[in-house]
Amino acid sequence: MFDISTPRFFGRRKGRTIRKAKSFLLENFLNAVKIDENTIFDKDKLFSSPVDEVHLEIGFGDGAHLAGISLMNKNIGFVGVEVFQNGIAHLLTLMTGIKDAAHRTQDISLLPQRADNVRIFDDDVRLLFSQIPDNFFDKIYLLFPDPWPKKRHADRRFVNPQNLVELARILKKGGILQIATDHKVYKHHVLHTMAQNKDFIWTAKTSDDWRYPPKDWVETKYQKKAIREGRRPVFFEYQKI
Repeated sequence: MFDISTPRFFGRRKGRTIRKAKSFLLENFLNAVKIDENTIFDKDKLFSSPVDEVHLEIGFGDGAHLAGISLMNKNIGFVGVEVFQNGIAHLLTLMTGIKDAAHRTQDISLLPQRADNVRIFDDDVRLLFSQIPDNFFDKIYLLFPDPWPKKRHADRRFVNPQNLVELARILKKGGILQIATDHKVYKHHVLHTMAQNKDFIWTAKTSDDWRYPPKDWVETKYQKKAIREGRRPVFFEYQKI
């Protein structure tokens, strides 16, 4: 069950008006892939068929990375967490291919080339922590989180000692926490905070290991924008020890 204490959330839950087709998917398809308080985190039951691993993406934005990585890895189950309704709607569009509302509810389905290996939680991931068993995930993605660059907002950054306790608990020994950012303040914050944490070790051996994305990387919309605007992303990988 969800923790009865509700953490304070900072950020947008909805942006520009969601188009009719995407609203249709939110209303008629989201529940088919949604995680709620009754969901049992069992690797063999969470998805329609057993998977070899389970990965978690915290704050999947417009869903481009989650849609792409799940398509390439049909043997892996993915749990995506996002509060921004516009982003959730876009991910559902990528998963179904539906771009207009001229469909009957019973006709909505995943694209033929996709496996049913994505589950979505549409709220703050901290509400989900108490429901997730120890050592459940093989990999966790935290890609381009809000940097909250002002010093007075530093406690809002997701990479903090309290959240790292939970990430270490739900990640398997040897599992990977992958963090990407294009913001210099957040880069230094991650390096400093992670260096003080005893549960993770930075896997980089050379500068190329964090200056360039992993081989299986799926570029995000935000990443493309950052590059266009002259901000170079960095890619940190930390292993649970």
